[in-house]
Formats: sequence, C-alpha cells, structure tokens
Amino acid sequence: MRALVFKRYSKSDQVAFADIPRPALKPDEILVQVHAVGVNPIDTMIPKGTFKPFLKFKLPATLGSDLAGIVVEVGHRVTRFKPGDAVFASIFDLGIGALAEFAIVPESAAAPKPANLDFVQAASIPMVGLTTWQALKERANIQPGQKVFIPAGSGGIGTFAIQLAKHLGAKVGTTTSTGNVDLVRSLGADEVIDYKKQEFEEALRNYDVVLGTVRGDGIEKSLQILKPRSRIVSLIGPPDAAFARARKMNIFMVFLFGLLSRKIIRLARKRGAEYSFLFVRPDGRQLAEIGKLLDARRIRPVIDKVFPFDQAKEALAYLEQGRAKGKVVVRM
Repeated sequence: MRALVFKRYSKSDQVAFADIPRPALKPDEILVQVHAVGVNPIDTMIPKGTFKPFLKFKLPATLGSDLAGIVVEVGHRVTRFKPGDAVFASIFDLGIGALAEFAIVPESAAAPKPANLDFVQAASIPMVGLTTWQALKERANIQPGQKVFIPAGSGGIGTFAIQLAKHLGAKVGTTTSTGNVDLVRSLGADEVIDYKKQEFEEALRNYDVVLGTVRGDGIEKSLQILKPRSRIVSLIGPPDAAFARARKMNIFMVFLFGLLSRKIIRLARKRGAEYSFLFVRPDGRQLAEIGKLLDARRIRPVIDKVFPFDQAKEALAYLEQGRAKGKVVVRM
C-alpha cells in the first residue's frame, strides 16, 4: 500500500511516498481503510527529530495521527466495531501512522464517526478535540462562569478550544489577527484581542485558566492576566518533571525536564498559579463524547484547506507556514 513515510530523522526533507506492506492486525486492533487524514503541526516536527526523546517510531515510519475511514477487518478480541463501520481516531504516540491507504487502530483509540460529518470533517477533529478535552475538562476542570484565555483562536486548536470552553460554560478570551476577528467571535469568543493592534496582557484581567498554545514568551506574559488559584496548561512546553515521570523516563530526564520548567513554575507560583505540561493521549471513549457534541452541533469543524493524498507533502508545508484558519486535511 502507498504511504507517506520518513526513513530517518533529519532537519532536511526526508519525507517521501513509499510502497509498504499492508499492516497485520493484533487481536485488539481494527484495520481501517483511510478516507481522510487531519494533519497537525507536530507532523512537521517529528521527522526533524524534535520529539525523538519521547516519541518512539520504528523507521521507516508513516506520518500522520488523525484519520477517518471504514473498518475493513477486526481482531478477534474487538467487540465495539465490525467491518463496514465508519470511524474516526487519533493514533498519535502509538508508533504508527495515518497517512496511508490503510491504518491499524487500537479498538481503544477509535470512535464511531459522527453521522452528520463527512470523512474530511471527521478527520479534522481527533487531536484538537482530545487535546482540548484533556486540557480544559480533565486538567483545568473548567467550571461555568470561569474565564479561559485561548491564544491563537483561529488556529486548529483555537477554533475547537473556544467552542468546547463555551460549551463548558466559560467566558473566553483570545487573540487573532484583524482578518480573523469575525471568525473567532462566531465560535463564541467573548473578548477578542487583535494582536496587531494591542497586547493581550494589557487588555485582559482576572482569568482562571490559560491554554498555552503559542511558542515564545506568550506563557510568561499570560501570567499577568491570571488571578490567584488559577491554572496554566501548556501544550507547547516546557515539559515538566511530572510529564517525564508519567512516561516512565529515567531519572536524568526527570531532572532535565524539571530544570527546563523550573522558571515558569516559579513565576506561576508567585502569581498563585499552577503550571503543567500536557501531551495528548489517544482515547476512543473521550472521542465518542466529543462525537456526541459534534452530532448535536454544539461544536462544528473549522477547515482551512483540503489537499489530495498526492499533495500530502504540500499539505504539511502549508501547515508549517502557521497561517491556517482551522484545520488542514488530506483526502485519500
């Protein structure tokens, strides 16, 4: 079968199409004929070795994490799915890839595709949906009436996170460029800062939660808008010692990540805030809950551009420019 793979880690372009064997099933897995794949910024970083210390791949490795498609075969222990079922899933951090004609998906990572979404729309959801669910619902435990700051509101994470935070009853602040103000307001953002005209830390106050999505000094600046007993959940780092322990890393890595996060943890504590780093995990049951919100139209997909499979490399290059409004999807 045809797949988009990388053969070794390198800063130069090592990504190429290849013919690889169709994967074999384990008892608790399903084989999915892939109809669409949502691409994510991390897909552009993995081949460069950025996450090599804690993402394990057997090279050559297939790229891509988010998929939607049709089940064609199931392992003998699978009980929730059968051939012909339409599913969507994230297989991130499982050492397998989605940018291929067929993909292996653990039963525990898959969920029924929402009936009101096509495959392209469904493929745009898993990673951003699970990331924001685990950040806002699990880690931050957002309550109705709280204020949540979600920077870069027009991006893939931002467009979903704004909608989920509003569903949870929060008031949402965000940043975006002038041309995207109407988009983020249509998703439910209450306080919108045009970053080309104003600094968010000068305009926003008394926030309960910050979702860290923008590299640079954004997280440190966000400390200025927080009130006591608040939370920062960062998706972009620095990783902390708790993350290293959760992944059963050695004592050196626990020490190293503790060192990397020491400054932001200290600054957060001075503000009475708690900092933590989140690395999304696949979870089919959470994805099924997200699917219910999509079915009920409480949340809608936001898709910037769709590329054919032959242009999957162009899709990754486009995503790397950082200008997408919502998600970028590859149609198989």
